[in-house]
Amino acid sequence: MLKETVEKALNAQINAEIHSAYLYLSMSAWFQAKGLSGFANWMKIQYQEELTHAMKFFDFVHERNGRVLLEPIASVDQEFDSVIDAFEKTLAHEQLVTSLINGLVDTAIAASDHATQSFLTWFVDEQVEEEATVSGILDDLRLIGGQGNGLFMLNRELASRSFVDSTSAE
Repeated sequence: MLKETVEKALNAQINAEIHSAYLYLSMSAWFQAKGLSGFANWMKIQYQEELTHAMKFFDFVHERNGRVLLEPIASVDQEFDSVIDAFEKTLAHEQLVTSLINGLVDTAIAASDHATQSFLTWFVDEQVEEEATVSGILDDLRLIGGQGNGLFMLNRELASRSFVDSTSAE
């Protein structure tokens, strides 16, 4: 059974994961409106990943005989200054999520909740990958100045991304 502090923190993370999904779907719509369908695809895949993360938390709370309480999702940005701006905001958001996951680990440790600590290891590792991937794209965008032929080529590359539910392997 989950301690109240852990259950409350996990519920907050479900909300944060759904908020992340909503943010990335908004970015996908913005990219689509700008004619950057590859970037839109990449963000749409991010959206799908975040929803699977939310569901992984959702299912875990139920497995531990906890109760999921869903709260309203905060609004998200609809406009971005540039492709680089959108990815700078993506990186900052992923860094925020990393801090949230780290806070969850701290909460689980304080509660001596070893099962939740074990569960969260997957998310700790996932966040390292998320930040590295976004940083790499941002580096490429900065290298090409976020425009021109380089943007065209990066847009094509990002169009090839497809959704794989990495949570189902666990």
